[in-house]
Amino acid sequence: MRLLTNLLGIYSPSGKEEAIGNFLAEEMTKLGFQVGKDGIGNVIGVVGEGKPVILLCGHMDTVAGHLPLRVEEGKIYARGAVDAKGPLAAMVMAAAAASKDPRFKSKILIASVVEEEATSRGVKHLITQGIEADYAIFGEPSGVENITIGYKGQVQLKVVVKTETGHSSTPWLYDNALEKAYELWLQIKNAYPYPLLDKQENSESPFNAVTACLTKLTGGRATSVIPFESEMTLDIRVPPQFTTAQVIEQTQKIIADYQTRNPKVSVKAIVNDTVEPFEVNKSSLLVHALSAAVRKVLNKPATLLRKTGTGDMNILGRAMNLPIVTYGPGDSHLDHRIDEHIVISEYLDSIQIFKETILKLGELHNRNGNGADSARA
Repeated sequence: MRLLTNLLGIYSPSGKEEAIGNFLAEEMTKLGFQVGKDGIGNVIGVVGEGKPVILLCGHMDTVAGHLPLRVEEGKIYARGAVDAKGPLAAMVMAAAAASKDPRFKSKILIASVVEEEATSRGVKHLITQGIEADYAIFGEPSGVENITIGYKGQVQLKVVVKTETGHSSTPWLYDNALEKAYELWLQIKNAYPYPLLDKQENSESPFNAVTACLTKLTGGRATSVIPFESEMTLDIRVPPQFTTAQVIEQTQKIIADYQTRNPKVSVKAIVNDTVEPFEVNKSSLLVHALSAAVRKVLNKPATLLRKTGTGDMNILGRAMNLPIVTYGPGDSHLDHRIDEHIVISEYLDSIQIFKETILKLGELHNRNGNGADSARA
């Protein structure tokens, strides 16, 4: 408990992780890790040697907004309790405990990264530095009995619409850029949800459909001028059966068709960012080991989750091409809320589950001849 409460006591919004990074490096050294900090402030701890190499990745930063630490009725309330200092502390304590177990035959890398809540800069830097592993677990609140095996991808699209303009007293003479942008948005919206295959299993599930959300619409310069330029931002989520390139192409076709039917309207679409979807193979040794650990500790089967959001698991899984899941104690619905808290008993259970996973995964990997294992489903 001491490590977790100390981490929660250090305010560490994105971009201000130096103090918590220094503290964590010192604590991990005391626990027996070889510890270093990279050029952007990620803290990397190593324990053990040989194969398999298991990467446990969590983030030190939180969203802005300090919450006083308090313990009430078996719960710890604080900013970052579930997102994601609880999972990070559990991974550190589990790895330290596993490394002292006589069954331990692995190498563990613990990466405590920066700026997950803002830019994913920490994870992206790990990738550029060539970090290598056989398996990875990203520490986020899944619920102690749940394992997240898939996240949708994301396309962030900016659409600029331009028209001619005139006085607002004669709106019938000119196209209104705000109205035209919204008209276009409705056509995009009506094209989604868009399942890949009508006969696909669970095709009605939101996880298996492309979905679009209008997150911002701006335009207009003066009260007496017909808007001649508007800008909208779209958040499009992409299931694993699609690539972001396919979704962008589909959306561009909708826009091109609209522009053909509205020749006086100029439309320009700009892709601000993309993240590819990712889903791990359910038959992976990693999923098997973690599921077995959940059953052993909690005496109940694990539930496999596919989430409609997007996480750093996508970035790591795609770039490193390895089996990766997201797991950790806590209710993700409490992320960023003023009542964010973690149940102490679940936190302690997760430490045991992480430990048993590490030991089981080492056993399975080495039993399978250094385990050929496929990353994606």
